[in-house]
Amino acid sequence: MNVMMLLEMAATAMGDRVAVGPLDGGFTGDRLMGDAAALAGRVRASNAEHLVLCDEPGAVLPVSLFGAAWAGVPYVPINYRLADDDLRRLAERAAPALAVVDPSGAERLAGVDGLEIVERDALSDDPADGAQPAEVGDWPMDPDAAAVLLYTSGTSGPPKAAVLRHRHLVSYVFGTVEFASAGPGEAHIMAVPPYHIASVAAQLSQVYSGRRIVPLPRFDPDSWIDLVRAQGVTHAMLVPTMLARIVDALDRRGEALEAVRFVSYGGGKSHRAAVERALELFPAAGFSHAYGLTETSSTVCVMGPDDHRRWAASDDPDERARLSSAGRPLPGVEISVRRGDGTEAGAGTAGEIWVRGAHVAGEYVEGGSQLDEDGWFRTCDRGHTDDAGYLWIHGRNDDIIVRGGENMSPGEIEDVLLTHPAVVDAAAFGVPSREWGEEVAVWVITRSPAPAVDDLRELVRTRLRSSRVPARVEFVDELPYSDTGKLLRRELRPRFAPDSPGG
Repeated sequence: MNVMMLLEMAATAMGDRVAVGPLDGGFTGDRLMGDAAALAGRVRASNAEHLVLCDEPGAVLPVSLFGAAWAGVPYVPINYRLADDDLRRLAERAAPALAVVDPSGAERLAGVDGLEIVERDALSDDPADGAQPAEVGDWPMDPDAAAVLLYTSGTSGPPKAAVLRHRHLVSYVFGTVEFASAGPGEAHIMAVPPYHIASVAAQLSQVYSGRRIVPLPRFDPDSWIDLVRAQGVTHAMLVPTMLARIVDALDRRGEALEAVRFVSYGGGKSHRAAVERALELFPAAGFSHAYGLTETSSTVCVMGPDDHRRWAASDDPDERARLSSAGRPLPGVEISVRRGDGTEAGAGTAGEIWVRGAHVAGEYVEGGSQLDEDGWFRTCDRGHTDDAGYLWIHGRNDDIIVRGGENMSPGEIEDVLLTHPAVVDAAAFGVPSREWGEEVAVWVITRSPAPAVDDLRELVRTRLRSSRVPARVEFVDELPYSDTGKLLRRELRPRFAPDSPGG
């Protein structure tokens, strides 16, 4: 088993179809196969044990991903947005490696020991050492070989390298995508960065389905809208912050995107108001909210198009609130929400989320497999399920607020605040308190006119309980998000001293 099987199948059945880039001048499946073969030959002629990619989204991504798989080495995309020292440290960890880079990456990574650098534009040149392209079918077929290494965000220490093996990625694609199911006019816009699991999953899934990939090198909502229109994009995957910015841009421009047929979003906390407005601005699109992790080879839980339309049209506030949920597990995936003692939490009871399935890897280079003896992976995310089996994500274990010995999840407070019609976004977090150890603070983005602080507090008191009521409320213009859509709570707390005035 090797992810190269996916490209071989696609090139055999749809080799003349454009696989990546614009319809006029893009890479066909046959060219993608040929360039991957040439890169695999170059890797094999070197002493590389990894293929590092330091570049923006483009045709170079699938060439590198499949070229690495063909050569039998892991594909390691690294975050080109990092500071130079951090970028070089990640590259050093992958050495000896062949690094495919853009011109700026070549300069930034020059001199790293064990790194052989090849600029993206030189990939089509004949290798100086005369390496020959790899032969079709001669890729290794060990399902347990490492296919991809993805560095985690490193919010609590140096980034760890998550290991995704060929069997995990192939299982994910086989379980979620029908081969050659895309029509010749379908196109997927790829705007998430290469070092995000969503990028890896999208490349494999779109090639296997036969859907053309349209890369957007740098995300900007107006550029995204313009490219969607210019290239006839029908499918999209976004992190929630991207979706919210696109919704705002469409409203500003007075436009809707009638030709888009499917929008998937995930990788961060979704905002119900933005989703509801997106359903109006993408009138022909089915929406899917995906929950997953790097360690699970992407999605494990989905709320699909039918649920989106049903909950958006419901007059029942509890049903409508399900637009903020992550949906239900994919076929073949099991979700378990557990209390601190390891026992199963009932519906409506918060706990830690565990997941099990064929594409769940749960492994790191530094610490080995993290699966328990029964194959369960501890996500370190907290959440709960409701009576219908929908999963609600509250946040990371590290985000838990401990007030007077009581643990509370910031996500449940945010979910309640977002039900207020004037609240656009909210972030809850714990701040030091002399009396309680920690107390609840929130940053809130609102529409004008802003609601009264006491109204927001009363909303939380009514829907939850008095201990969850924010002691401090601050109205802000924006919240800190990473480029992959994660709320950076660690940047919120330093604004507050113990028992400082607020709200």
